[in-house]
Amino acid sequence: MNHTKSILNPSFKEAFFILLGAFGVMSGSIILLEAPPHLPIISALILLILYGLINKVPFKELEQGITQGAQSGLGAVFLFFMIGILLSSWILSGTIPTLMYVGFELTALPFFYAIVFLICAIVGVGIGSAFTTASTIGLAFIGIAGSIDGSLAITAGAIISGAFFGDKMSPLSDTTNLASGIVKVDLFEHIKNMMWTTVPAFLISFIIFAVLSPDHTSQDLSAIEAIQSGLLEANFVHWSSFIPMIILAVLAIKKIHALITLNVSSFSAILLGLIHQKLGLSEVFNILFAGYVSNTGNDAIDSLLSRGGLNSMMFTVSLVILALGLGGLLFKLGIIQSVLVGIKNWLRSQKSTILTSVSCAMGINLFIGEQYLSILLTGEAFAEQYEKQGIARKHLSRVLEDAGTVVNPLVPWSVCGVFLTSILGVSTLAYLPFAFFCLLCPVLTILYAVSGFTVSFRNEDTIGKSVEV
Repeated sequence: MNHTKSILNPSFKEAFFILLGAFGVMSGSIILLEAPPHLPIISALILLILYGLINKVPFKELEQGITQGAQSGLGAVFLFFMIGILLSSWILSGTIPTLMYVGFELTALPFFYAIVFLICAIVGVGIGSAFTTASTIGLAFIGIAGSIDGSLAITAGAIISGAFFGDKMSPLSDTTNLASGIVKVDLFEHIKNMMWTTVPAFLISFIIFAVLSPDHTSQDLSAIEAIQSGLLEANFVHWSSFIPMIILAVLAIKKIHALITLNVSSFSAILLGLIHQKLGLSEVFNILFAGYVSNTGNDAIDSLLSRGGLNSMMFTVSLVILALGLGGLLFKLGIIQSVLVGIKNWLRSQKSTILTSVSCAMGINLFIGEQYLSILLTGEAFAEQYEKQGIARKHLSRVLEDAGTVVNPLVPWSVCGVFLTSILGVSTLAYLPFAFFCLLCPVLTILYAVSGFTVSFRNEDTIGKSVEV
């Protein structure tokens, strides 16, 4: 999308106000009117189309911009479909129910939210995917939190914080590889440098989640024990059900493409489901499309396990297509390019360069809602300026993660925000205040930029040495 040829060349001021207007329509409708994000995005699209027509841009060109933007997300669309199938197959095989059964044992331990955060972080680093972490082990924890009357918003915040810690720090993560690759920094040097913001954010988040955790001694665990018994009676719990999860982890570690990894894991889960549930192929196909429907007679279990399926991803897919179409139109009209060029004029010092790159990555997440574009565009726009200012490139790659990767799930109309809301059943605005890790990373990056702490010149070997900014 970033290579889409623009048809207009608006001034920086004009482009900025157009962006502000589009953002105002979307954020106002979603936050104040609590509207589903689809209609606000369509409203913003209509405003941009009117702007293009007023400037005598042929409608065919505007349509082309929208379709080019939407086409750039087809890879993500197929990934979402496979995750929907994975969820239903993992329930069918007993993988998610078994994870829940084991996870219920954790509810007897103190610091429940901190444990959720820690386990999701470990799993996230292991498989390198926030989406997969949240939609598997994260979904199990949401079920557990509901059964113990825990806060779903805090639990979702802990899941997302842990999942995006893994997505940020894992050498298997596509965003981690993209951020280091776009500015030509060694992958492990990039991960090492990110520890300056990531470790403090992790520790602070862990402490906050521990403090917020419910007092386990005051909980009535009889409901949990009833669910565990119900899962056993319904023949959902099998130690062999961990096989699809192990396959997923092994293939991810071997860097097999995500679509292949999800397919193989789902296929193994389907085979186990055929053995455990004794269903026909026609029933299995229906479950993979429409989702698993639990009929155990236990309302709590049926509520936890009735989900998944390819069809469950349609809300997410439709929103992703609309959001990317909006981004494509912004590029076609030259609005994003003009804003980026105008921003460069403000770069007079190392401090302003870093702070502006942080703002750019966060702004692209807000205006376009696309994680990869925030990394790609900011990296391409600021790499040369970092070189001119003598700032080591590893600091730019760190900015791309701190203000790009982990900010996307905080935006209600973003790809990550929409996906996580559909999977966990908690709105973006509800979990946002509790996604402490995602909130702390950009704050620490800004503080480091202002103070100069950990900012090094291009040829310095010592990361922690402060410089004059």
